[in-house]
Amino acid sequence: MGWATGYIIKLRAGQVVSFRPRGNSMSPRIESGQLCTVEPVDPRDIRPGDIVLCKVRGTEYLHFVKSVQDGRFQIGNNRGHINGWIGHNAIFGRLVKVEP
Repeated sequence: MGWATGYIIKLRAGQVVSFRPRGNSMSPRIESGQLCTVEPVDPRDIRPGDIVLCKVRGTEYLHFVKSVQDGRFQIGNNRGHINGWIGHNAIFGRLVKVEP
């Protein structure tokens, strides 16, 4: 279980979730502790630049979709790091709002 496991369960059930992630990898787009609202998303609607709640190699992230190719999504942070490629089944929701 990771930090987002409970939110992922709710997203899979069709619920919208809000939480305050910690860390600086998405700064200045998302600052540590800001309230983030994520809603379920159809992976066909995901585009580069979207921020998604996802899992890459067993680790949960709220990170950017950097590229989309052949039904796969490249995930990375706002500091230039690429986490890797994932399939649609590893994306659980899309960020829709960030608040202080």
